[in-house]
Amino acid sequence: MQYFVSQNSIVRRIWGRTDTVLLIFAGAAAEFALNKAVDWLYFTGRLPADPLGRLFSTMMYARRIVFSNQEQAMHAIKSIASIHHDVEKKRGSVIPGWAYRDVLFMLIDYSRASFELLERKMTQAELEELFDVFRRVGEGMQIPGLPATYAEWRVARAQHLVQDLAFSNYTSDLFAQYRKHLGNTRYAVLIEAQKLVIPKQVYNLLKLKPTRWLSGAFALYKVSRRLRVDGILQWIALPADVRKQAGKVHTEPTYRVELRPPG
Repeated sequence: MQYFVSQNSIVRRIWGRTDTVLLIFAGAAAEFALNKAVDWLYFTGRLPADPLGRLFSTMMYARRIVFSNQEQAMHAIKSIASIHHDVEKKRGSVIPGWAYRDVLFMLIDYSRASFELLERKMTQAELEELFDVFRRVGEGMQIPGLPATYAEWRVARAQHLVQDLAFSNYTSDLFAQYRKHLGNTRYAVLIEAQKLVIPKQVYNLLKLKPTRWLSGAFALYKVSRRLRVDGILQWIALPADVRKQAGKVHTEPTYRVELRPPG
């Protein structure tokens, strides 16, 4: 069987652990809120009603693609494109190509940042492989203007961070919803986790304070991973609905495509 991502790929290792995916989710939650196209995520009404569930479902959708065979992955990718095209028809407007690219760029960047925080620095070959996987996802969705190489992606990523992000009323509302759904303690953990993986531009736009108390706790968490008690800490940190989805991450999923809209 031909898989979309080879079975010994670093990308499978990154997306095969609950804590890594949760850090990707944390970073994406911060940057999603700043994206100038975030109004598209408000159009259906699903995001403000359940921001954590909707954003985490996007992470899980990406993960299903990583662990699917070639045929099923392409079917899932085309389904995502179809879902977004339906939203465009309902709104009578087209989602800009840069907004699609931003999502792919986030998945690449936070995959790297999360893995390097919890494991080790990635090699150049691993970075190229990570980029290639999500470039193929973008090509399957027919996203225009994709960079051809990892080096080009780094330039494009830097440009997008400057051009496509801004603090808005949507940003304030989303973070208020995060707090509402998480509670004050878990919300504080989310903010500190975001500080560990987000780029400087995101950090500055959100006007975060450099407390970084969670960075010290990560040394303890890494020990807990080796002792295999990290699941207890994840259980404490996550609300029940997200915890239920996160519990599915640490083992490979069955190769079935679920057509739940990710936006």
